[in-house]
Amino acid sequence: MRKTIKNRKRMNAGKSKDLPYDASAHTHPFWYCLQLGFFGGLFWGLMRWLLYTISFTKVLPGFLADPFFKQSFLKTYWGHAVGIGFFIVFSVIAALLYKLALGRLSGPWPGLFYGLFWWIILFGMAGPMLGMFPYMNKIGYDTIFTECALYLVWGLFIGFTIAYEYTDEASREPMGAH
Repeated sequence: MRKTIKNRKRMNAGKSKDLPYDASAHTHPFWYCLQLGFFGGLFWGLMRWLLYTISFTKVLPGFLADPFFKQSFLKTYWGHAVGIGFFIVFSVIAALLYKLALGRLSGPWPGLFYGLFWWIILFGMAGPMLGMFPYMNKIGYDTIFTECALYLVWGLFIGFTIAYEYTDEASREPMGAH
């Protein structure tokens, strides 16, 4: 009997009957970024695939996998799926890096600049140097603007979601407390 009462007290420690929420519940940053990166990578990876399919961009959906696979494979549907998978992994890493470097900033601007930063790194430097795709003066304006816009909204998604989760303290306050 005493053991059961002790276990109940331990389970209810930190919880108040007066509060309509669990005050001890906090978001774990690592798992949150993992989920955010996965779903962000899945959604925006599928969006990249769609933009490639309807010829808005000439850059393969699997360009991040280019150093590991042949381009002939990356042009197949299985190659597109591998590319989406690589974009998911990239998004998870990017979400974790954003949380570490810019996680305390609020608003949309840090996320937009973060997406622009990755677009410049991938499309201005790393991609052409590694032979993933031609330099910007060779891939065309449609591809440049499409990819830039996609990375801007991808960065906005990651940045604003992290900023909203970690700076919106009003949702964690008790109801009626102002």
